[in-house]
Formats: sequence, C-alpha cells, structure tokens
Amino acid sequence: MSYDLWYWSGIPGRGEIVRLFLEALGQPYRDLARDRGDEALVADRDSRRDVYAPPYLVVGDSAISQAANILLFLADRHGHGGEGEDRYRVHQLQLTIADVAAEAHDVHHPVGVGDYYEDQKAEALRAAAQFRSDRMPGFLDHFEAAIGDGGWLVGDDWTYADVSLFQLMEGLRYAFPRRMDAVGADHPKLGALVERVRQLPELADYLASDRRLPFNEDGIFRHYPELDAA
Repeated sequence: MSYDLWYWSGIPGRGEIVRLFLEALGQPYRDLARDRGDEALVADRDSRRDVYAPPYLVVGDSAISQAANILLFLADRHGHGGEGEDRYRVHQLQLTIADVAAEAHDVHHPVGVGDYYEDQKAEALRAAAQFRSDRMPGFLDHFEAAIGDGGWLVGDDWTYADVSLFQLMEGLRYAFPRRMDAVGADHPKLGALVERVRQLPELADYLASDRRLPFNEDGIFRHYPELDAA
C-alpha cells in the first residue's frame, strides 16, 4: 500500500511527524508537494471539502487531515499505536505533543500568525520568558513521568507518540538550545528515549538522507537567539 502525503515542501512543520511515522513503519508514500510544488498542494487542498490545511494523507478517494488524526489512522492499519486502552493513552500523549508544538510556535508569533516576527518582537520576548521558565519545564516533566520502565511512553515498544516526541525534542533543542541544555539533566529518561528513537534501524536511512528537512526560520520551531536563555 502506498500513501500520498501533502505538506509544504520547504519546512518540517507538522508534516514531519507523519513522514517519520511512515518511514518507521516502512510504508511507501509520495511526498507530493516536494515533487510537484506548493502551488499543486494549494490546488489539491482547495479541491477538497473536508481538508482545511496540510498535512493530509490521501488514501484512495479519501483525505485524512490533522497530524494526530493521520497518525491514529496509520496506527490502526499498521500498528505501533497501542492496544486496548493504551490506544487512548498514546493518542492523548500525541495531542499533548501537539499542544507543546503550538505553544512553541506562538512564542515567536504571539500576536498574529500573519504578521512578521519583527512586528511583534517585544511581545515575543515576554512570551519566550514564560515559555522557558514555566511551560517548557512543565511539559518536559510530564513526558519524563510518562515514560515507563521499558523506556517507551506506552508499553514495551515504540509508538507514533515516541516518534513524535523525538521530533518535538529536536525542535525545542533547535529553537531553545541554551534552555534545553540547562534542563536536560533533569529529564534523563526523556533524553534516553530521544536517542532510542534516533537509533531505530527503520529510521536510520531517512535521518541520514536529504529527505529529512532541516529546521529553519519559516517553520514551527525557529531559533531567534534573543528568545533563548538558560
């Protein structure tokens, strides 16, 4: 089975956690905006009634959107989403990961998504101080406590939430390297989980390839040195 993934071609963004899960599952997919351009993405999106924004996954005549929803769909088909009640635990952790990503984005765009960072820099400095001192440590404490004795978030094997948490941690480290260095020692299980995901053989080729898009100042996680501090 092959899937068609639509997401913006130049940023990791919310589409990257879908890519990572597809790669870890070994599922073939076409990354269509990277093949055909963002104009093709816009045209395809505008032709669909049920899709507001990418990422979305085209499966036959259907399109599944919202990153957490896509991951749940894929896990129901291919595994690594938890069994029984654990299925809901995995999904709620995924939704919390999405919350953190949204807050990290709002640090550099606290007033208006459509406005330039430079036009809201004073507000971003205030938002960053609170995110670094309060929100970030609280979320990291939560994930640290959620990791079980097996080293994964749920059960004895990795799930899509572990893979997404890896991407979240990589994004936070890109955006706030000084703060992440300062709090890293307080979250040893979380650091170990990140390395376990990085070492998954299913992801090795992808992480080493140019298909793995680097973080940049057009995406969710952006590094502005003035917003970071230990």
